[in-house]
Amino acid sequence: MHKKTKSILDELSSMHISKDKNHLVESRANNIIQSAINIFEQIDTLYTREQAEDLQRKFINAIKARDTKKFSRSVRRKDEG
Repeated sequence: MHKKTKSILDELSSMHISKDKNHLVESRANNIIQSAINIFEQIDTLYTREQAEDLQRKFINAIKARDTKKFSRSVRRKDEG
């Protein structure tokens, strides 16, 4: 009986960890998404419509590629041009 009780307690503990992990991911994602929205709004304000659309696309592609340098290079080129 002791082993069964311990197993149930272990299971309940692991459920709590999983719930915390999900909450952590959801919370961080919400913060990042809000930050991305703020960046898009700032890009819309600072650049022409065509440039803004290009930079926003490059921003999304940089995230997909997991390469921050891709977006940085694009911004530098827009500022130089």
